[in-house]
Amino acid sequence: MINLRRNYIEGGTYFFTVVTGNRAQFLTKSFSRKYLRQAFNRVRKNYPFNIVAMVLLPDHLHCILELPDKDSDFSTRWRLIKKHYSQMVKPHLQMTCKLTDSKVKKQESGVWQRRFWEHAICDENDLQNHFDYIHFNPLKHGLVDKIENWQWSTYHKYLKMGYYDESTAAFDFDMHPDVGKE
Repeated sequence: MINLRRNYIEGGTYFFTVVTGNRAQFLTKSFSRKYLRQAFNRVRKNYPFNIVAMVLLPDHLHCILELPDKDSDFSTRWRLIKKHYSQMVKPHLQMTCKLTDSKVKKQESGVWQRRFWEHAICDENDLQNHFDYIHFNPLKHGLVDKIENWQWSTYHKYLKMGYYDESTAAFDFDMHPDVGKE
């Protein structure tokens, strides 16, 4: 088995990719968005964090989270977000996957893939690349032909703030092959 090593940095800013179990496509449904928001808010009360950017796609999400000074524990945050969300959403899903003995032993629901992708943001350029990757990801997946048409993204917040404008060019995914690996 691969020995996964996480890069824990106190007060760090991180890019994450979190994927549903079996890539089931339910994250953008209204009940799912409601429960995900509740899970984030519930965890944030005891384990504060700032959402810098986020996009919700049918089977995964990308986000950049900023942790408080002297705190590097993003793993607990994700464990709790996934746990609370799973408890709320599972009655609304028709789970078709069989739980393995390992998932039962680890009290996993099958709603999420076991792991998540994490990348510690190292500088302003890295932040910019991941920030744009998140906002233009629905284009990459062919979900919309114009980024303005994807409603489940912080893109709209930054558009209103003047960070983007209506003529913003698409993110060149080929120019940044290492950004946002899923």
